[in-house]
Amino acid sequence: MRKVAIIGVGMTKFGALWDRDMTSLAVEAGVKAIRDAGIHQKDVEVLYGGTMSGGLFANQEHLASKISDYSGFKNIPSVRVEAACASGGVALRQAYLDIASGAHDIAIAGGVEKMTDLGNYSVTKILSTAADTDSEGIFGATFPGLYAMMARLHMHKYGTTEEQMAAVAVKNHKNALTNKYAQFHKQISIQDVLNSPYISDPIKLLDASPITDGAAAVVLVSEEKAKELCDTPVWIAGSGHATDSISLHDREDILTLKATVEAAKRAYLQAKITPKDIQVAEVHDCFTISELLALEDLGFVEKGQAGKFTEDGQTEFGGKIPINTSGGLKAKGHPVGASGIAQAIEAVKQLRGEAGNNTGAETALTHNVGGSGGTAVVHIFRR
Repeated sequence: MRKVAIIGVGMTKFGALWDRDMTSLAVEAGVKAIRDAGIHQKDVEVLYGGTMSGGLFANQEHLASKISDYSGFKNIPSVRVEAACASGGVALRQAYLDIASGAHDIAIAGGVEKMTDLGNYSVTKILSTAADTDSEGIFGATFPGLYAMMARLHMHKYGTTEEQMAAVAVKNHKNALTNKYAQFHKQISIQDVLNSPYISDPIKLLDASPITDGAAAVVLVSEEKAKELCDTPVWIAGSGHATDSISLHDREDILTLKATVEAAKRAYLQAKITPKDIQVAEVHDCFTISELLALEDLGFVEKGQAGKFTEDGQTEFGGKIPINTSGGLKAKGHPVGASGIAQAIEAVKQLRGEAGNNTGAETALTHNVGGSGGTAVVHIFRR
């Protein structure tokens, strides 16, 4: 397989963008990525776009054709990728595999979602289709409820506290202050999180990521093209993708997302490194408990230790491993199809030294999850 680099990144503002439509967001992110890469529109050979549910959120299917058309990419292969909230991460992997295989030399991987045109009830119902509608959704289970069960068991089994989960939200809101594209630029306190209303005990409003509109895109190229076009390529050193039971009741342990464990194992093996070699990471924090589970499943801490690790400041800037330096899904926002690509953009910016708060890292990891862990994709990047 050929080496693959990212040479261009672009994203829109994340937030409640009521004056925008899905297509214009996707086009904006793509244009920014092309300009950042210093290439021309006609140089792009293939497009992979992640979106969870354009049909239900925006009444638009056949998005591969529409986005390619409106972006001016004529007669190139264009593929829509769907993997629930991991759609963007899987789109990135598909573009990576395409270039690595030798099929094409220049690709765009993007992600987009337009969620805020509908009310909260409708959005929650649409998102619940990423769970098992036959065995979970039919009983009224929503993702706050499913993750609340994980959180409650983690608290019971390992002594994790609501304050420790709140520390995730506080840290990620602080990180988002320097990210101009983030949905929220407001610092919060542990007490703010604890005082926010419960949406599914023990998960409170400020433990949850928001409903968000937005798009993100990256330009991937072969090693030969990277040397020709870019002085600061960021290399994809490892890529892992795995699935697990879509429903919680079919898992041996609902506190271990086996898809994450397996995807990470494959990415580490390809990159020839271990978790201790990762210097900064963007992990899937749709709820604060999700970040704690990710820290454990990715091998950064032992099972049950993520709450104390976070409480002690080890995931902050200056800690053992800075996590979600962009603000994460919690504060940057979570336009579900775009989130995996936005994570990659933060990794690239960290390795280029262009992030709002730079860690000086040379190796970064991104972790994107679909549903309650039915899909996971992990990428490792090197400067």
